[in-house]
Amino acid sequence: MGEGVRVEGVEAHVAALELELARERVELARERAERAAAEERLARVTQERDRLRASRDELLQELMLLKRRIFIAKAERVDTAQLELEFAEKLHQLDALAGTSGMPADEEESGHEGSDGAGDNGSSPLPKRGKSKSKSKGRRDLSKLRLPEDRVEITDPLYEDLVAQGKAERIGTDDSYELGFKRGGMTRVVIARVKYRVVGANGTTTVDVAPMPPRAFSRSLAAPSLLAHIVMAKYGEGLPLFRLEDRFARDGVPIDRGTMCRWLEDAGGAAGATVITAMRCEAMESFCLATDATGVLVQPIRTHEKGRQACSRGHYFVIVADRDHVFFEYTKKETSAAVEALFKGYGGYIQADAKSVYDILFRDPETPSGDDDPVKRPTEVGCWAHARRHFFEATLAKSAVAREGLARIGRIFELDASWTHEPPAKIKDRRDRFLRPHADAFFAWAAVEYEDVRHQRGLLRSALGYAVRQKEALMRVFDDGRLVLDNNRSERHLRPIAVGRKAWLFVGSDDHAVSAGHLLSLVASARLHRLDPEAYLRDFFRVLPHWPRARYLELAPKYWARTRERLVPEQLAAEIGPLTVPEPLPLGADPVVALAT
Repeated sequence: MGEGVRVEGVEAHVAALELELARERVELARERAERAAAEERLARVTQERDRLRASRDELLQELMLLKRRIFIAKAERVDTAQLELEFAEKLHQLDALAGTSGMPADEEESGHEGSDGAGDNGSSPLPKRGKSKSKSKGRRDLSKLRLPEDRVEITDPLYEDLVAQGKAERIGTDDSYELGFKRGGMTRVVIARVKYRVVGANGTTTVDVAPMPPRAFSRSLAAPSLLAHIVMAKYGEGLPLFRLEDRFARDGVPIDRGTMCRWLEDAGGAAGATVITAMRCEAMESFCLATDATGVLVQPIRTHEKGRQACSRGHYFVIVADRDHVFFEYTKKETSAAVEALFKGYGGYIQADAKSVYDILFRDPETPSGDDDPVKRPTEVGCWAHARRHFFEATLAKSAVAREGLARIGRIFELDASWTHEPPAKIKDRRDRFLRPHADAFFAWAAVEYEDVRHQRGLLRSALGYAVRQKEALMRVFDDGRLVLDNNRSERHLRPIAVGRKAWLFVGSDDHAVSAGHLLSLVASARLHRLDPEAYLRDFFRVLPHWPRARYLELAPKYWARTRERLVPEQLAAEIGPLTVPEPLPLGADPVVALAT
């Protein structure tokens, strides 16, 4: 009896313990679920925190980048010495790989043509870019300048009395120089057409006047020199017409800005229908075209509606044809269709940035229906300066990878700059031997680094992604020694527009924008060939009405020095009058350009 009670008590106790254990297991499961939920919430919060921190860092980088672009010079000022110190070992390995470690500055003079040029210790630096700082030579000798002189003689009254008494004599002067300035101004060109009185056989008398010589713009008050001055002031120096109007008024010859605006539009139209068309035809046969674009505001057309209308936005494309011509083409929109129309029929190299509007130029050629020949497509050449710019901006994130990218690209530029003045064949050979290993190592490094950051947002991913995606275009520079690493020349030619639109703000209409582009083309091309743009424009407007239609290419800045030598100086110096047109220039290629009437 007692034994059964004890067994029942034990069983009851075990049941109670099992019940308590079940309760504890339920509580433990609940706690584990709560802990799992808390850990999940913590993971979500941590992930959200990391995302917000990344977004905050990205916004800070964008803010710093915008501040740099707005308030700091846009030039990429890289401390190359610091990069050399930071990545000295890596750069030394690359130099050894490329065979450029210790290469002398001038292989021909050192007698090591074609060798790796390694010195005794292999630590000699690469050829340095730029010129060494020249030593100051003191005060400039103004007597060597070709300037009109205004001589002022300084005498001493005491010695002058002695000279008058015969007790002293003048033996010369001690000359020193200063620079002065005399304000020029307009001149009045008198066109004196001779009158003739003729007495006939029957005694009748007739009076006739010599015919008016041909002029570029009939019934215009502007002589070629004044027109060239206005064009250069606005499109060469960025001076708006209202300031020119004020300047002319102070000179005593008021000219309304509306009148000058019409003169400029007519001048641009005349240039576009003549020499610009001829230059463009020749440019389409160039080896390489470099291009870039910038925006410009266009004044709205006035209507009877009340209220102000906003300016529309147009675009100028600059096209640099080798070292021959510079064009500014105006388009209403910066679209793929506009780009395709600008380069239609061109099959050479085009160097541009990686903007998507240019992609249409480099697509696979297609064979149109009814034509056995495929459409010619140009070949894309990338810009290493754009790739470097992305890495420069990525240094805002204090990234060692971005700094290493700058060091690697800097070494490529430094090495290529040492061959600038060599012939193209030699440049290509040296690039293949010495520069290609640097480029291959750079892209291999960029591909590895890009895989680590491709899922992260930020400037570093943009820099590495640009380099990886543009590898084929960037390596195109090894195709020919005439190709260059960067497209900076296009951006330099766009500066007059960027500077000018801050002063003249907008163009009057789409037609005026086209005319302005033609005048900008002449100014830029004249500067490209080291001509005085104002002097060239004056001569151009002087000879234009006399020049044969099929020979307009001879008036381009590229050929103007040769053309000018064959003109009669006295005739060219005159603002108006007869002009003897010389024989055609031997331009090498056929200079005849068929122009539409």
